Order: sequence, then C-alpha cells, then structure tokens
Amino acid sequence: MADPKGFLTTERETPKTRPVDLRLMDWREVYEDFATSKVAKQASRCMDCGIPFCHQGCPLGNLIPEWNTLVWREDWQNAIERLHATNNFPEFTGTLCPAPCETACVLGINDDPVTIKRVEISIVDRAWEEGWVKPLPPETKTGKKVAVVGSGPSGLAAAQQLTRAGHDVVVFERADAIGGLLRYGIPEFKMEKHRLDRRLDQMRAEGTEFRAGVNVGVDITGAQLRSEYDAVVLAGGATAWRDLPIDGRETEGVYQAMEYLPPANKVASGDLERSPISAEGKDVVVIGGGDTGADCVGTAHRQGAKSVTQLEIMPKPPEIRSDAHPWPTYPMIYRVSSAHEEGGERLYSVNTQEFVADDEGRLRALKLVEVRNEGGKFVPVEGTERELPAQLVLLAMGFVGPEKDGLLTELGVELDPRGNVARDSEYRTSLDNVFVAGDMGRGQSLIVWAIAEGRSAAAGVDAYLTGRDVLPSPILPTERPIA
Repeated sequence: MADPKGFLTTERETPKTRPVDLRLMDWREVYEDFATSKVAKQASRCMDCGIPFCHQGCPLGNLIPEWNTLVWREDWQNAIERLHATNNFPEFTGTLCPAPCETACVLGINDDPVTIKRVEISIVDRAWEEGWVKPLPPETKTGKKVAVVGSGPSGLAAAQQLTRAGHDVVVFERADAIGGLLRYGIPEFKMEKHRLDRRLDQMRAEGTEFRAGVNVGVDITGAQLRSEYDAVVLAGGATAWRDLPIDGRETEGVYQAMEYLPPANKVASGDLERSPISAEGKDVVVIGGGDTGADCVGTAHRQGAKSVTQLEIMPKPPEIRSDAHPWPTYPMIYRVSSAHEEGGERLYSVNTQEFVADDEGRLRALKLVEVRNEGGKFVPVEGTERELPAQLVLLAMGFVGPEKDGLLTELGVELDPRGNVARDSEYRTSLDNVFVAGDMGRGQSLIVWAIAEGRSAAAGVDAYLTGRDVLPSPILPTERPIA
C-alpha cells in the first residue's frame, strides 16, 4: 500500500481543462499539466485491496496497485516497468480508454475512485521524457514470417509482441499512414499524434516493418499472404458503419462520421490544407450519442460551426449508478466529455424521420420526433414532430462489424452469428494459419480490449509457429469467444 491513510485524507482530483475559448483555437490535447506531486497524492489513495477489482475491470490485467505504490514512492522507472509488463501502449489507454478500471475500484463503492487513468498517463509521459522507453529487439530470430493486416491498436499490439518474440513481422495498412483509427479516427484534441509516432519509431527500431497504402484483398490477395507468410493476423477492425436509410439520406450534406473525421485529422496534422467536409458557419447535427459522436462535436466546434446538436434515441442516462449497473460493472450514466463542455446541445429520446433538402438539393433541416420505449421498441410520441435546422448531418451510430467484401470473402473465413470473424480459444480462424484480433473478431469495442486481444492473439500465433508458451495472454481462454 502506498499511504495507509491516503484514501481517507486525500480527495480525488483530476487535471483542469484549458479554457474553452483558447482550446477551440487549436487541436492540442485539452488538459493542462498536472503536477507530479499531485499525481503522487492521487496514487496514494489506492488501498491495495485484498481483491483488487480494478484488475477485473481492466481487460489487460494492469498491475494497478503496484504502480500506484511505486509512483507514491517516486520510483517512476520501476513504475513504467510494471505498466509495460501488461500494456504495450499505456499512452493510448491513458488518453482514450473510458477507464472501466476506475468504475471497478473498491474505493468507488462509497467514495470517488482512484484516478487510475491519470496516474497511468503520467507514468508513461515521464518515461518518455526521461528516455526510459527504448526499443526491445529480439535476441534471437525464429525465421518465421507473420503478416498483420490493420495497424490499429490490436494490430500494433500483436505486431510488437510477435516482433519481440523473434518473428519477422510486416504490418499492412490500406490508409496512407500507419495507425488505423488512432491516426485518422481519433481527433488530435483527444490524443496528439506524436504519441503514436514515437511508438511506431520504437517498433521500427525493434524490427517491425510497416507498409501503408496497401489494401489487402485488392493490392495483394489473401492467398498471396497465406503462401508468403507462415501466419496471418487479421486486425482490420469493425469498419462497416451503421447507416440511417430514411427519406433524404442521399441529400448533399449528410455524411458518415468516418467520412468526416479523417480529413479533419489530416488538416490538424498539416497533411491537408482544408477539409472537403467542413462545419464552418453551419448548423451541425450529430446523430449518435457515443464517443464517435462526441469526436464529431469537438471537431465541429474547432471548425467554427454555427451550432452543434447531438441526438440520441435512448433516454438521458441517470447521473449516478442505477440498480441495473451495480458496482463493479461499468455503469451507463450521464457523462460530459471535453467536447460537450465546449458548447452545443444534447437531445435524448428523439428519432430522425427525414432529411429535408432545399430547392437546390442541399440539406436544409431534418425532421425528428420524440420517442418512448415500449417493450423494447421506440414509439413516436404524437404531436412532437418538428424540424431542426441543419446544413451538415454526421451519422455516428456505431459499426455493425468488419467489411465482408474483399479480403474476408476471398479468404472464405467463417463468421460468427453476429457477422464477426469466428475464432477459437487461440484466436485462430477457420483457416489453420490465419488468426484474428480486435474488433474484427470481437465486434465494436474499447481500445483496451483491442490491445488485450492483440497481445492474446500474438500468444496464439507464437504457440502455433513454435510450440512454445512464452508470450502472455491477458484474456483467459474461458473469456474468449469460441467459434
């Protein structure tokens, strides 16, 4: 335990965000610096419970009480060693993960939980500043070749683990730069891309090869991959987005979130002068109340939107845990992201009925109606129909699974009942040398799950190629989806 009385004497504190009027002028991360002394005080609140439920809440099994104690003792170098023992990319989870570990914190039963996420990002930031994060190339090589398709968090985690195990790993990415959604889906104000770039540099120094701009299934066939590589890891994510097929869907001004966010990210990084889809001076409506919707909200604010409204068909969640989500589960509660702090309106229990065009065929408004849940069905409330001005609508309603056309169809891998790639307890697909990790096999999920699955799939691949058991697998076989 760090400080035996820490949880009694220290209240939870998190970093302040930069003033809204200032942060809307740039794309930098929104949080101000948090003093090292404050980080140590927050770490001291960890009770080192007899049963640390934060481990249960974290798919990676992060050794949270251990590195909290080390931070309290100002032993930062050992803290990063314990953090890296379970997590390849703590700067990704430290900025982007919704922290299910915190909602499972025992202190959270009757008090505010430990600021685990803030301690985590502080450890890895300190480690980079001090030069403690170095390449870890393998001491010996196996002579085996592995292809990883997709460079999001699951693909990168699998690639790094397999490279360090001595395999020759090539990561294929169809976009023009490596990183998957970390590169072009996550706005800069949530995670600045220097965090990604320095990890990629580390991986290159370890021996991982990256090939961007290669669409596997088009530029190179699945059959070629299987013949040229001893194993293939499918980590392309769940990129088939959910659409809204209502009247007016084809109206100019209605776009998917993932048509909108990538070019905005390219502008923020200086790779594009102006986005072809801009919110500047427009009434913007975001349909979907999740994280992707919030990313669209924050991006629209920075582009100078006239107004921003976010719609959600579900009722407004409660402010505190309900009986339906008891501790230590991750509760469905009302959350305010940094993007929501910056302005705009959030409407709940509403459904979009039609997109309305002006005389020139451009989006003018959308028609919506309030709804109520009756037996699991959303029923319109009579007399609540109205128009909402909109010149830009962004659909952020989630993803329905991996794209089937192309690589998956060509390979002929079996799918599970939800349309994801089926796999066994070792993450192997119906093809003997093809494995799958992350959202492509799991379905749309969290970044922490993606990294955990990448690590677990790497363990399965290494065992398949060598017959050994040397790589850690954070997800137990009983927790893995079985085909």
